Amino acid sequence: MGLYDRYLALRVRRDDTPPPDHVALIVAERDLLERGSYETLETFFRWAVEYGAERVTVYVSVLDEAAVPTLERSLADVSAPREMAVRGPDDRTRADAPIQISIGLGGKHEFTAAVRSLAAEVEAGEVAPEEITESDVEGRLVFPDAPDLVIKTGAERLSDFMIWQSVYSELYFTDVNWRDFRKRDYLRAIREYKNRTRRFGR
Repeated sequence: MGLYDRYLALRVRRDDTPPPDHVALIVAERDLLERGSYETLETFFRWAVEYGAERVTVYVSVLDEAAVPTLERSLADVSAPREMAVRGPDDRTRADAPIQISIGLGGKHEFTAAVRSLAAEVEAGEVAPEEITESDVEGRLVFPDAPDLVIKTGAERLSDFMIWQSVYSELYFTDVNWRDFRKRDYLRAIREYKNRTRRFGR
């Protein structure tokens, strides 16, 4: 670790503000084609745990659906410091793993599936429309937990990820491409998070 990295680490550790409990990362399919990209992901998991994250969710945006099986196999081989689950775009089951990787399951599709589930229950007479709450929607999402911090590398857009869950998340965009993402970049994200005042829509 270089001098600047040690300085950032010291600043982050000395700050009494709690670190993000749930960190989300958005990367693109093309990012994982770069040499060393999976090794960077492994170290990202270690950084997140080292600096207080209990849960980590990674979303891989996909343009070519034919690449999904290869991505699933490669990501399943990634080493993580805690139990990890890798899910494809058609996987609607929930997993309790503290580290989750989602490939191509966009927020619009996730939200639409939740609404369809509620509509079916209304049609079956199991619930009245006026009784539906936010908790009912959240209970039918694949990813029910809202991330505290969402990190997006390379561009300032969320890529259709967790559109419901991230509404009150702190968003951190960096123009650093994933292949060049270093520990100092993660520490900068944590420092920025700690410097913000979360309002949760208020």
